[in-house]
Amino acid sequence: MEGKPVADSRTVMAQIMNSLDTNLAGNVHGGVIMKLIDTLGGAVGTRHARANVVTASVDRLDFHYPLFIGDLVTLYASLNYVGITSMEVGVRVESENLMTGERHHIASAYLTFVALDRNNRPIPVPPLILETDDEIRRNHEAKERRERRLAEKTKEKQCQLDANKCDFS
Repeated sequence: MEGKPVADSRTVMAQIMNSLDTNLAGNVHGGVIMKLIDTLGGAVGTRHARANVVTASVDRLDFHYPLFIGDLVTLYASLNYVGITSMEVGVRVESENLMTGERHHIASAYLTFVALDRNNRPIPVPPLILETDDEIRRNHEAKERRERRLAEKTKEKQCQLDANKCDFS
């Protein structure tokens, strides 16, 4: 299977937030932002795999600043890592107050997607071609996150099998 560069699946999405997206205080609900992140991340995974993808995990999602009615929210997403059937996508969310021009980094997230065939079975995805120093750095960081995720998954599985191996502290 031929590899694909990060740039081939990199995707940007923007929209203006409206009153349907907000709570009574006028802040956009975190769940609305999460849905946008998941939607864009899935688009990146689908572009790379050219197959249906599903969200396997959200490794991290940090909110840094509120988003308000009328703000333009822009999401930037690209692949950081590709395994056999899974892919890590990094998403950065930024806002712009269109009246003042003030911009903020709203949130960041790392999501893992798995490519599926028509029978909903995992399928191999093309390797990732890293072309820039930034892509190499992001790939290295993604590999470290993957190692931590797998170690945590192993620990959770042991806990399910034997409650004495659980650490509830």
